[in-house]
Formats: sequence, structure tokens, C-alpha cells
Amino acid sequence: MNLILRMLWVWFLSLRRERLPVGVAETRLRLITLPNDLDLNLHMNNGRYLTMADLSRIDLFLRTGLVSVMRKEKWAPIISEHTMIYKRSLRLFQKFEAVMQLTHWDDRCFYMSHQFLVGERVVAEGTSVGVIRGRDGVIAPERVLDRLRVERGLA
Repeated sequence: MNLILRMLWVWFLSLRRERLPVGVAETRLRLITLPNDLDLNLHMNNGRYLTMADLSRIDLFLRTGLVSVMRKEKWAPIISEHTMIYKRSLRLFQKFEAVMQLTHWDDRCFYMSHQFLVGERVVAEGTSVGVIRGRDGVIAPERVLDRLRVERGLA
């Protein structure tokens, strides 16, 4: 399955999963290493972990309702920083779980942590920093969350 098909699959599943809270939240995706995820060493390519982190964010955006808000407001999510530490390899057809937590935010950015697990074992972990950008620049996280609460009838 190429990347667009995997993204569509996550999109399909996310719309059927329970809603996530507005603000601090955690998403977990059960995935498998596919042939197109491998590099010359026959383990998951380092860059593919970043793609899996993107899938986790898509799950969060859909399950909180942020996708709808971003479409209406013409906002776009942008990752400004991403770090990853690789501890163990993921081999072909190995099942793993991608865990992402939106941990906190400041006046400009959202902060997320990522873990890739095989059972209870952490095989990779990292962090990412992201912003929501509108026509006039970066949207303050509190404004994004307030708008999302209104959209969900929580305000």
C-alpha cells in the first residue's frame, strides 16, 4: 500500500473511532511495516517514521474535529521541528504501534511526543513542534482550541 492509500485508510478508520478531547490528547495507531517502508538494510527507513508521525497527526485532527475547522478557516498545519531517536529496527511485516501525544502549547506552537512500540518495547521516540497557519500568519494555539471548542459545542 503506498503512502496515499495508507493515509486514506487511517482517514477512514479515524472517522469511525471515538472522539478525542480538545487540548491534551493521545492517539494510537496499530500499523505494520510494509515493503515500501524498507530501506537497503531491509528495515523501516528513518524518514518513514516521520510519515507515520504525520498519520498520527491526521488521526488527531480528524478525531478532535480540527480538520473541519481548518477547512472552514482556511488554516494549514505545519511542522516546524521534528526529532527522532532510533533504538531498534522495524523489520518487514512487523506490527507496531505509533503513539502520539499532544502534550502542551505556548503562545505560538503545539508540542507533541511520539513513540513507536513493539509490544511494550520502545523502538523509536521523538518530538515535534507544529503551528497552525492562516492567511495572516501563525494562529495562536489558544485561538485554535477556542475555535475548535465552538465547533464542537463545548464553549
